[in-house]
This record gives sequence, C-alpha cells and structure tokens, in this order.
Amino acid sequence: MLGGYIPVLIFIVIATLVPVLALGLGRLLRPFRPHQNKLSPYECGVEPTGDARERFSIRFYVIAILFVIFDVETIFLFPWAVIYGRLALFGFIEMMIFLGILIVGYFYAWKKGALEWA
Repeated sequence: MLGGYIPVLIFIVIATLVPVLALGLGRLLRPFRPHQNKLSPYECGVEPTGDARERFSIRFYVIAILFVIFDVETIFLFPWAVIYGRLALFGFIEMMIFLGILIVGYFYAWKKGALEWA
C-alpha cells in the first residue's frame, strides 16, 4: 500500500542531498581569504553612511504610486492607437473620455500638492 510513495521519498532524499552536497563541496574547495574591503558593503563605489533603515517621507511613496498609476493608464493608449482605424468615432469618443478622467486625476493630484518634492 505504501509502495506508491517510494518514488516520492527517493525524490525528497535526492532533492535534499544534492544542494547540501553541492554547498559542502563548494565550501571545501573554495579559497577563504577574508579581507576588510571584501567584507564591507558596496554601494556604487560610495562609502555607506548612516542607517540602512532610514525613514522616508510619505511623499516619495505617493509620487511612486502616482507614477505607476499614470504610467499604466497611458499604456492603454498603445492598443487603442493600433486599431484606431477600426474604432471610428466611438473609439475616439471613448478614448477622449478616458483621457479626460486621467487629466482630471492628474490635476487633482497636482492641486493637492502630491507632486511636490520638498
């Protein structure tokens, strides 16, 4: 009855042994010469200063979300432009409504001060 589980057990054993043996063999064969420069964090050639968990203003996140929203919304213009000839007047009016909503949202964010960097 349990004979059907033997291939699964073999698979689990092999899936566990291969990475463990590969990591162990790599640890035995690799050179180990630690140096202060090798152990320091690298940030594009600039010496890191301060704490990595520094707090950022919520404005940076709002700008990022607004960018993603407006970027994704403008991607909808490409398929519309490809089949513009087949859409005729209905497609044009529909896209103008879409762009109108997008522009109203942009001006709303602008007037609320969401696009201010400082």
